[in-house]
Amino acid sequence: MILVTGGAGFIGSNLAAALADRGVPVVICDRLRSGFKWRNISKLDLRDLVVPEQLGGWLKEHGGAIDAIVHMGAISSTTETDADLIVETNFRLSQMLWRWCAQHSKRFIYASSAATYGGAEAGFEDDWTMEALARLRPLNAYGWSKLLFDRWAVREVALANGQPSQWAGLKFFNVYGPNEYHKGSMQSVVAQKFSAAAAGEPITLFRSHRAGVSDGGQQRDFVYVGDCVEVMLWLLANPKVSGIFNLGTGKARSFAELATALFSAVGKPPRLTYIDMPSAIRPNYQYFTQASVDRLRAQGYTRPFMTLEDGVRDYVQRFLSQPDPYR
Repeated sequence: MILVTGGAGFIGSNLAAALADRGVPVVICDRLRSGFKWRNISKLDLRDLVVPEQLGGWLKEHGGAIDAIVHMGAISSTTETDADLIVETNFRLSQMLWRWCAQHSKRFIYASSAATYGGAEAGFEDDWTMEALARLRPLNAYGWSKLLFDRWAVREVALANGQPSQWAGLKFFNVYGPNEYHKGSMQSVVAQKFSAAAAGEPITLFRSHRAGVSDGGQQRDFVYVGDCVEVMLWLLANPKVSGIFNLGTGKARSFAELATALFSAVGKPPRLTYIDMPSAIRPNYQYFTQASVDRLRAQGYTRPFMTLEDGVRDYVQRFLSQPDPYR
């Protein structure tokens, strides 16, 4: 049985669906609140659904049946300013789950983030030595909280304070795909702009405010959620693999290319327009992200990542264009 925290969220619900499809018993820990987030898990046959406040008690009663915890639960908004809330949610809960897994010889896979790299002054190399992690400078409280836990976990391992039987932190880059619809302004550009593209209307992107970068030429490592799920399934199938790994395609693509792929997927000619980037976000805006995936490959992960065009096409045709877009 696998416990997925944040299992009703974007990446977590896709993993839960893949596990359920394979006949693996799944327990989800999450808050559904109001709205339609519940639809992310409405098709799943779940063993249980637990709210975070009851997780400790649930583990005491049922934890013996758990093989692994996949910890996707977090405040993932890069604009959240309540740092105390972020620390409690993203750091303290992660510590508790790590210690529980260490005490009970369970496996622990958790979501770190590419936001730990900040402005990329130290690059995007997933070197998880304490010295390398100390050089990173996140640009927001979310990224800092993820780095805080990465550094804590690596220190626990180095000091032999006890560790899960397997542990892996995944630095997700720009993930897109089904079940992200509850994320509002944090949805991917594909989800936000699909309706306009399908109607043949122009898609608006930010102008560049950096010399040498064209409008729409800002680049990200866009990774399809299906590929993220495959990596997590591979880790669950390879319990000897531990460490912190980038989870991206290893190839940066521009927002203009992303928009063009979206128009192609809906069968419309590309129509792109540009607006000035809001001045409030310009100082910390990243113009380039690209995962180094050499360490993941060195551990034996050989499956190719979807190209941007193939991933967007799959997302559009199997989900966004369907009456029921949920996985």
